[in-house]
Amino acid sequence: MTIPTLTLNNGVTIPALGFGVFQTPPDETVAAVRTALEVGYRHIDTAAAYGNEREVGRAIRESGLPRDEVFVETKVWISDFGYDATLHAFDKSAGKLGVDTIDLLILHQALPSRFDLTIDAYRALEQLLADGKVRAIGVSNFMADHLADLLEATTVVPAVNQIEVHPYFRQPTVLAADAEHGIVSQAWSPIGGITFYRDAGHTSTLEDPVIGAVAEAHGRTPAQVMLRWHLQQGRSAIPKSVTPARIAENFAVTDFDLTDDELASIDALDTGHRGGPAPEVVTLETFGRDIPEA
Repeated sequence: MTIPTLTLNNGVTIPALGFGVFQTPPDETVAAVRTALEVGYRHIDTAAAYGNEREVGRAIRESGLPRDEVFVETKVWISDFGYDATLHAFDKSAGKLGVDTIDLLILHQALPSRFDLTIDAYRALEQLLADGKVRAIGVSNFMADHLADLLEATTVVPAVNQIEVHPYFRQPTVLAADAEHGIVSQAWSPIGGITFYRDAGHTSTLEDPVIGAVAEAHGRTPAQVMLRWHLQQGRSAIPKSVTPARIAENFAVTDFDLTDDELASIDALDTGHRGGPAPEVVTLETFGRDIPEA
């Protein structure tokens, strides 16, 4: 089974479906990533703040796959924002991953309370790109105004903006801003993995009757329908799991198509309520943490 690719704004191609390891304990990460690679994933998404880059790198090496067949994405945490600090953050991540080149390196948060540090961090990413140490650079959890401010102060348009997107929280304004600038929108929590509470009484997208009806019509699971929804609308999606059967289930999403009406019915489920933290609450005081050396 072949996962479709997306071409980033600098010409680099990326598998549209990636495998995420957010909140995956280090002692479970090697097995989970190894399973994902065996199933067919070729895009692994991690982050310095996840504390499992070393295990991701080990799983990739032990897979026996050539390095250039696995797209590696990781993120710089806010504690390492600033020009020199971000250059060193690359060294830390590359060292833990055991790679010379990182395929996609992104800023983990917008850090609006210290956007001067964010700008300096992004300028470091630009330098790493110019030096050939990374193949593409981007951002995560940037709202439209953050993107506008970043673009005004820097040179390289981000290739990717990884944001919370799922049927209960679509972020259409951010999706539109990304599209306007040729930035790939990449969905974290693509099936609403964080528990969401809705006025209608549903606590999970997996139990939503609209999604369930679409799934039944196609002989698929709700999770597969939601991942297909992302792919058909041109997004990258990063599902995560440590369960082998679910890892395989989430990968099997390329051999069916949702209708325009089905896509629209899923779009209409948007509640406007996010599950993760709002960008403005992520500050150095509340979320700062030391990222260990390689």
